[in-house]
Amino acid sequence: MTYTIRREGCPLGAVETWVFDLDNTLYPASSGLFPQVQARMNEYICARLGVTMDEAKELRARYFREHGTTMHGLMAVHRVDPHEFMAFVHDVDLACVPANPALVAALQGLSGRKLIYTNGSVPHAENLLKHLGISHYFDDIFDIVASDFAPKPAMAALRLFIDRYGVRPTGALMVEDMAKNLAPAAELGMTTAWVKTGVDWAAIASDADHINYVVDDLAGFLGAAAELERAVRR
Repeated sequence: MTYTIRREGCPLGAVETWVFDLDNTLYPASSGLFPQVQARMNEYICARLGVTMDEAKELRARYFREHGTTMHGLMAVHRVDPHEFMAFVHDVDLACVPANPALVAALQGLSGRKLIYTNGSVPHAENLLKHLGISHYFDDIFDIVASDFAPKPAMAALRLFIDRYGVRPTGALMVEDMAKNLAPAAELGMTTAWVKTGVDWAAIASDADHINYVVDDLAGFLGAAAELERAVRR
C-alpha cells in the first residue's frame, strides 16, 4: 500500500498544481541528510553565540518548537543574518541521499504544474533537485526568503505563495512530511498529502482532519496519480 485516503479532496487525476515540500519529503528522512543540517546548525550557534555544544542543541530544538524554525528563532532573539545562517547550515554532503528512479518516472508521468514550497533556501533546493535528477520537472521554487522569512505553517506565507503563482486552491494538492504544516492549506481548500517518515516531530497533528492522503511511498503515490490522469484522458 503506497497511500491511504482519509477523506476526499481534489481527485488525483484532476490536480492542476502540485505543491511539494523539500526536506524529508522528496528524499527519505532515513538518508541522514537532515541530521547533517542539524549538526551544522549546532556548530553555527556555538560559534555565533559563544555557547557550549549542549547549549546549542537545546537552543536549536527550543527555537524550532517556539518559532517554527531554528533560523526564525535566531533571527527574532539574536538578530542573526538569515542568509549567512542558511549558507552555513546547507553546506552539507548530499552523497547520502539515494537516487530514486521510481520518483523520477512518477514525476515524468505527472502533468500539472509542480512547485517547491520550502522553509529552506533556493540554493539548497536547487542542489538537492539537481542531485536527485529532477530539477527539470519543477516550474519554480518558493523559499523562506520569498515568504518574507515567515516559516510554514504561517497562513500569511501560504497566501504569498498562492498569490505569486495564481494557484486555485481547490485544484491544488500539497505534499508535506510535517503534518501540522498542511493545516493552512486545507483551510484554504487545498487537498493535502502527509508523507510518513517515522520522525516523531513530523507526525505532530497527523491525526487531525486536515489530511486527505496518508502516504507511505511518495513515488508510488505520484505514480498512481499519473495513472489516474491517463485514465481520465482516455
